[in-house]
This record gives sequence, C-alpha cells and structure tokens, in this order.
Amino acid sequence: MSTAIILFAHGARDPGWAAPVHELAVRLNKAGVRAEPAFLEHMQPGLEQSVDALASAGVTDILIAPLFLAQGAHLKRDLPAQIEAMKHRHPSLAFRVAPALGDDEAVLGAIVGSLLGQTRD
Repeated sequence: MSTAIILFAHGARDPGWAAPVHELAVRLNKAGVRAEPAFLEHMQPGLEQSVDALASAGVTDILIAPLFLAQGAHLKRDLPAQIEAMKHRHPSLAFRVAPALGDDEAVLGAIVGSLLGQTRD
C-alpha cells in the first residue's frame, strides 16, 4: 500500500500565504513521505486535483492533514463532502483525516514554546 499526505489548507488571495504549506510538503517529501498541498479556496491545487495526481501516481492510501487550528465548518461540513465526492471518483483509494492542529497536544506545546520564547527576546 502506497501512502501519501495531502496538506489541506484554507487558501488565500495572497500567493505568499501558501509558503508554509509548500515548505511542509518539501520537508515531508525529503523525509521520504509523499506530500502534496491542496487548498479549499482561492489557490490551486484543490483537493480534487491533488487526489487525482496521487491516484495517477499509484497512491492507494491518503491521509488528509487539515492545516486548521480548530474544527470549524470547513472541517465539519466542507471537507467530508469533498471526501465523499473523491470516494466516488476513486473508489479504490482509502482516505483518512488527521485531527485539526489544535487537537494535537504536541502542536499546542510547540505553539506555547514558540510564544514563550518570543517573550524572552
């Protein structure tokens, strides 16, 4: 089974906004894990395009990692609807969704550590 990660982010009109998402993809790819960005709106590729590309590359298992701090409407409503559409488009693919970043204790700890470090500067 070939696994890949889709870094699912909101998107913005400012092209520079996506730089951290692309950097995460670069770092994951360097670590040997196939990773692709996908954006909900304003930017490309969208989720459909990223899933299509991974399916064409022979990926069989996709972990969608939402780069959102909390579970809002986009993760509760929009993402599940898009995943259902992708399941119909690619019935042989397995999809999993990681929790929102704010649900991960390690991420919260890293944010606290970063902020505390900035208070000492």
